[in-house]
Amino acid sequence: MRIDLHLHSNASDGTDPPAEVVSRAVAAGLDVMALTDHDTVTGIPAARDALPPGLILIPGMELSCKLPKGPGGGSPPGAGSVAGSPGQRSVHMLAYLFDPGDTALAAETALIRDDRTHRARAMVARLQELGAHVTWERVAAIADGAVVGRPHIARAMAEAGVVATPGDAFTADWIADGGRAHVSRYAPGPERAIALVRAAGGVPVLAHPRSPGYEIDDEVITRLATVGLAGVEVFHPDHDHSERSRLTALATRLRLVVTGGSDDHGSFGSSALGAETTPPEQYERLLSLARR
Repeated sequence: MRIDLHLHSNASDGTDPPAEVVSRAVAAGLDVMALTDHDTVTGIPAARDALPPGLILIPGMELSCKLPKGPGGGSPPGAGSVAGSPGQRSVHMLAYLFDPGDTALAAETALIRDDRTHRARAMVARLQELGAHVTWERVAAIADGAVVGRPHIARAMAEAGVVATPGDAFTADWIADGGRAHVSRYAPGPERAIALVRAAGGVPVLAHPRSPGYEIDDEVITRLATVGLAGVEVFHPDHDHSERSRLTALATRLRLVVTGGSDDHGSFGSSALGAETTPPEQYERLLSLARR
């Protein structure tokens, strides 16, 4: 089986509609795909409607979280703070097979999405102060009703000629964490995210814990395992062979599920759908942990 458990559509910061992501999954020869848009499940129904026989859709989401910077950084259960602010770093939590109607989880993701919009407006204002001819109207049009993220702002910057490509916007000069036009936003601590996903019957998996800017050390992963973390994304485009080996050893010691996914965003990004996959036996373990 070929199983990609980390895919994005234009319901968040991917470039393709959910149905097109499904078509690309078929072309890539996938047997199982998970749609994991940032802080939303709005793309799931369209993806489900587009499913052909033989392709399994795992409903999911990638939750925005935060941790204090520095070794051993963490936050008390129930805490929420500002992701990307001084002293904070972003963490992403993949959530699978939860009840999309769970009121507590839905309320938290609504709060995250609302603050994403406020943050995006503030970043556009900062860009204008820096002389960049980017408008909120254009950013909103590019997002087209999706959860607004920095990739939408980056695409507007490239269209306006502020940068050559959207990827060039993610620098200290512009919208990278700590950049001149960067603005922080609300996100819960990973402990709270884990508790919410578990309460909704789902399976929480730490996303790409060794990606640049998202590094989570072994001590933090060990602590999160004690409060309900179910898995770690090991097979990711940002993880080299040595990191994969270290993370696999840690996951084995902590009895965590080992997952993999391409983190495909369509034409925005360099990873190809299906380029990274989850071992079938680990996929079966993930299914067994879901309460729904």
